[in-house]
Amino acid sequence: MTHFLNKNTQKTKPTILTQNLLQGLRKIKLRWVSLILVLPFFAIIAAFGTVSPEQPRYVKAGTITEEVTLPLAVHNVNHDEEFWQIDQVRRDDTLASIFKRMNIRDEDAIKFLMLSPEARAMNNRLIPGHTLEIKTNLDGRLLHLEYELDHETILVAGLTPSGYQVATQKLILQNHQVLKSAIIVDSLFGATDDAGIPDQIALQIADIFSSEIDFHDDLRPGDYFNVVYEAFYNAGEMMKLGNVLAVEFVNQGKKYQALHFGDAEGKFAYYTPEGKSIHKSFLRSPLEFTRISSSFNAGRFHPILNRIKAHKGVDMAAPTGTRIKASGNGVVDFVGRKGGYGNIIVLKHDNGISTVYGHLSRFAPGLRKGMRVAQGDIIGFVGMSGLATGPHLHYEFLINKVHRDPMKVALPMSIPIEGKYKQAFDKQSLNLMARIEMLNRRQTASTD
Repeated sequence: MTHFLNKNTQKTKPTILTQNLLQGLRKIKLRWVSLILVLPFFAIIAAFGTVSPEQPRYVKAGTITEEVTLPLAVHNVNHDEEFWQIDQVRRDDTLASIFKRMNIRDEDAIKFLMLSPEARAMNNRLIPGHTLEIKTNLDGRLLHLEYELDHETILVAGLTPSGYQVATQKLILQNHQVLKSAIIVDSLFGATDDAGIPDQIALQIADIFSSEIDFHDDLRPGDYFNVVYEAFYNAGEMMKLGNVLAVEFVNQGKKYQALHFGDAEGKFAYYTPEGKSIHKSFLRSPLEFTRISSSFNAGRFHPILNRIKAHKGVDMAAPTGTRIKASGNGVVDFVGRKGGYGNIIVLKHDNGISTVYGHLSRFAPGLRKGMRVAQGDIIGFVGMSGLATGPHLHYEFLINKVHRDPMKVALPMSIPIEGKYKQAFDKQSLNLMARIEMLNRRQTASTD
């Protein structure tokens, strides 16, 4: 049988073969590429598959010590190099212990300072907290010493060609006015602590307004005060505090203001901005920061005698040894021991007024009958002599021999500012009250 071959068929066949060959090559190439891409994953699996379940072994570490010879360093020591050291006197310190702590090995200096009459003030007055500045060299030789005797005076010892010399020097102090504000949360001292106001200033504030505010019972949260006071500095360091110059205290919504003013004779007092004296001729309380433990009471039950006995004064509880001040200018009428009062002081004042101070532990040194005392002078110390259940001051106030309640009796005012000083006072008042007003604006801005 004869087969006829078509021309188109002959042309197509080689083309199909070529295409099939190319497709085969592409498949082979894709398989190799796929194999190459997959190999790393198999390698990772193989690696994990061959890890031993046991913990890996660690190579044991050891220390090898070898002697190494280093070149010697060339170092020139300057034994005359000077160093300053600053320290403070500690409790039970002596001059020898301080020098030992500061690495001073100068026997001549130590002997001189311990024996020199000029340096005796330092040997006898090493007060804890006072500063000592010393300059030495590397050999521990004392070159210069400065010791703070008090807030205004330093003792200076220096090495001179003729030996050590000692002298005292007055510090040059700069007077600055400090402006502060504080808000009462629970107590006066708590507020002043939070505001960074020293206790000495807090005590002055309490003393200034002692006849107007009971700082134990009258204070309320939210009461506030603004104060301007003096601070004295030397070389940027505060050395001592001065007086409260102006203070404004708002207690339970009532505003109290006081300004400091001294006359040409050096006497000073506190006045309202208008010039009225805020000082009474008598202190409301002879003690600082006291509480009333037993009030004036004509029908009081006596805790020791166990019977009704009039209590013709007030008992002010305070620790034994608390200082007692004369509540007004007067003369000592009696000082000694008297029955249930124990140790007692009676002062006579003008206008038929007498004050009585009982249960004292002791009297002020040198106090005697007929001696004149001024308001605020220390006359004795709190105790519990006589009939007393605890340490306190029993205080009485009599007018023409009639007992009056010391906490309620109207106290006479002190003499107001003299007319010849009024112009100077008004100028100072305007200046200080401007500072108080500035503090008020600051406080208002901080609460907005």
